[in-house]
Amino acid sequence: MKILLIGEYSNVHWTLAEGLRALGHNVCVVSNGDFWKDYRRDISLVRKYTKSGGIKYLLKLYTLLPKMRGYDIVQLINPMFLELKAERIAPIYRYLKKHNKKVFLGAFGMDAYWVEACTSTPHRFRYSDFNIGQQKITNDYINEQEADWKDTPKAHLNHHIANDCNGIIAGLYEYYAAYAPKHSNKLTYIPFPVPSHSNAQPTYTTERKIRFFIGIQKARSIYKGTDIMLRALERLASDYPDDCEILKAESVPFEQYAKMIDDCDILLDQLYGYSPAMNALLAMSKGKIVVGGAEEECYDILNEQHLRPMINVTPSEQDVYDKLEWLIKNKDRIATMQQQSIEFVAKHHSPTKVAEQYIEFWSR
Repeated sequence: MKILLIGEYSNVHWTLAEGLRALGHNVCVVSNGDFWKDYRRDISLVRKYTKSGGIKYLLKLYTLLPKMRGYDIVQLINPMFLELKAERIAPIYRYLKKHNKKVFLGAFGMDAYWVEACTSTPHRFRYSDFNIGQQKITNDYINEQEADWKDTPKAHLNHHIANDCNGIIAGLYEYYAAYAPKHSNKLTYIPFPVPSHSNAQPTYTTERKIRFFIGIQKARSIYKGTDIMLRALERLASDYPDDCEILKAESVPFEQYAKMIDDCDILLDQLYGYSPAMNALLAMSKGKIVVGGAEEECYDILNEQHLRPMINVTPSEQDVYDKLEWLIKNKDRIATMQQQSIEFVAKHHSPTKVAEQYIEFWSR
């Protein structure tokens, strides 16, 4: 197959491309590298936010468009798959749909269906980025997302693409649940692809401090819950100074982030999630324990009956603290859980296994 992947979130498309290429497919990834994370891509399409940046971006985009024809499959990372207003993206989507055999939409992150699922009442999730129980979370970032995705051009574009495209792929249980009520006939769940590490093994020995790692995106700390997780972790380090060491990364490029993961034993990630996302899965592939979103729903959608390598936490500083304290008091369990992390990712997230699932869905 000749496949075009447009846009990038957390290395999903580049890793998927590697799995597809290993199966013999011809793949091109066009993206901006997911901004400062600077993930790999075949064609770089980056908008510089200067006085003439928008014009230069459009000129490059329209130069590229003729090269985005004749593909068997085009997959979009999100309805906002370009750094343009929704009104400008809409005709480009129609162009892609007209000049390629099939177009698919990724349900991989923030969009109108996710916002609707998290803000509708009664709430569809026990908790999310937007709610804890029936209580709404309010902060500037959440307010901005609601204003962006409710009855706006972005929302209308999202609904149009979802209705018009050939299929929708959700990468997490949460996103599957968000799209299922309206699009179950063209929706599937496929796990995120994660690079394998053939030499991965448990990293912790009980003779030293436990190294806890937390990555912070300054603009999204409250949204991701890292503010709460960091407070719990700092309190733990104060209470157990001989057992706990904190490693912290703030808005660093992906390559640096990945290297920092190598030095830790336990990663804290995604307080409000039900499932581990790409950063968490990357850490697990390297033999790390993840403390974050790992509700039973994420195991059920994978039909995983045995492996339970992650430490699930609820959106509570005290719950995070208690789970971290449990790890300190049960150091002898860490290596076993780290081994399970490696097995879990190899079983469910191998890029070639995931790519095979994509090929099967795209070919229906």
